[in-house]
Amino acid sequence: MDFKPEIVHHGAVNGVTGSCHQLNIHNSSSVLIDCGLFQGAEVSGKSGADHLTIGFDISNITALIVTHCHIDHVGRIPYLLAAGFTGPIFCTEATASLLPLVIEDALKVGVTRDKSLIAACIKLLKRQIKPIAYKQWFELPVNEILSSYSSSDSSDPVGYQQAKAKFQPAGHILGSAYVEIDLAIPLKKSSASPKDKPLAKKHRVVFSGDLGAPYAPLLPAPKSPYRADTLIIESTYGDKNHQSRKQRRQNLQRVIERAVADNGVVLIPAFSIGRTQELLYELEQIIFQQHKAQQQRALQQKSKQVGSQQASKAGTKPEDNSFWQSIEVIVDSPMAANFTEQYKQFKNLWDAEAKQKVATGRHPLNFSQLYTIDDHKQHLSVVKALAKRNKPAIVIAASGMCAGGRMVNYLKQFISDTSTDILFVGYQAQGTPGRDIQKYARKHNGYVILEGKQYDIRATVHTISGYSAHADQAGLVNFVRRMRHKPSYIKIVHGDEQAKKSLQACYQGLYPQADIEIAE
Repeated sequence: MDFKPEIVHHGAVNGVTGSCHQLNIHNSSSVLIDCGLFQGAEVSGKSGADHLTIGFDISNITALIVTHCHIDHVGRIPYLLAAGFTGPIFCTEATASLLPLVIEDALKVGVTRDKSLIAACIKLLKRQIKPIAYKQWFELPVNEILSSYSSSDSSDPVGYQQAKAKFQPAGHILGSAYVEIDLAIPLKKSSASPKDKPLAKKHRVVFSGDLGAPYAPLLPAPKSPYRADTLIIESTYGDKNHQSRKQRRQNLQRVIERAVADNGVVLIPAFSIGRTQELLYELEQIIFQQHKAQQQRALQQKSKQVGSQQASKAGTKPEDNSFWQSIEVIVDSPMAANFTEQYKQFKNLWDAEAKQKVATGRHPLNFSQLYTIDDHKQHLSVVKALAKRNKPAIVIAASGMCAGGRMVNYLKQFISDTSTDILFVGYQAQGTPGRDIQKYARKHNGYVILEGKQYDIRATVHTISGYSAHADQAGLVNFVRRMRHKPSYIKIVHGDEQAKKSLQACYQGLYPQADIEIAE
């Protein structure tokens, strides 16, 4: 097969977190693609320093490319800066706006409350961020080649002297991208035409980052690149296919209507970026549709001249769905509120459906029944108030894997209540409380450990995989299938073992001539 570029993986090999990949351009230059935090089982038994330290040589790293600003892709950036990295941090314009917010929050939660240290880190970060528009080529900085390097034999290049990159929409979260990197090495001039410019051997490497699910709310689905010679691709759902958007919306509505029947609380652990905004979008759509249906029923009742006594008996039972006009949707996360404002700011990145709703006067991320909880004192008051009242509510809070954040307080209060419904709408990594809740919810005497204390799981637990912001197996296969020039080398990362093996088998069946490996 063609020349393989040298790629070293510093994360997202034994699971789905800690994404960090080093592409060596030549023996004195390389670039990093993402620098994420390890989470869940991947940090089990390790000290904080062990999984935060930059344990690799950064002396030849000339740039960092960020695909998107989820913490498992950017959480180690402060430690990269502390280790002495001074190069540019390339990312899309929306990611450039979100990244300082994400890093500041991560520092406050997991590192220090020292405002001066946080401010110094954010100042340094902002100085190095280089926003780049989608679909625009930009040059990657390359050091001079060491004297030991030789390119005299053009048939056997051992490194590339030039590199450029381009971001393409990935549809995962606001600002997310997959990145195309073109590597080129000048070859000898032809002896027959000495005036001609040197020819160049080119090789295109595509890093998928995290690819979005097709037909997800708000953002357009990713389109495959025209070409890839080498593809580094995620495999989070490499062994599963999601429900259709219609099915998952119906499931979301069904779960909430069940909770209304017993006046319980619906808890939805969700990441502040992406998942929260998609849920708000879908809930607004359900509320809008139910409002229209209620208006139609009212008109029908009026036309049939239904007696007032019969109408009063109908009341507001769950089956007439009128509760949708009053149920509270609580977003208990200042970060989620900040990111929602960013989503509004970057409306130009929304898909056609979302833009059409705005054009008709609807506000998918700011409807009347939406309440945002800001400070911690208010958060604690809401937890207590919901526990005392006999009225349903929908609560969306972080963290998405229940490993920390305000969702933990809601779980401690409500997980042992049979009227509670817990709805998972995203991937739960091994070793996280979220995965344990999913696993043990239906077992006799199932329990979960939250902040060192055991809690019985009596709540009803649901999982709607279709709301994952990750492409499923079909989406990952189609990403390659729709390339005009398909890769001769595919390397699979960012997935549990079964997911990676399943995706590898799919690719091998479709492209038997390609070299398909699982990263180690």
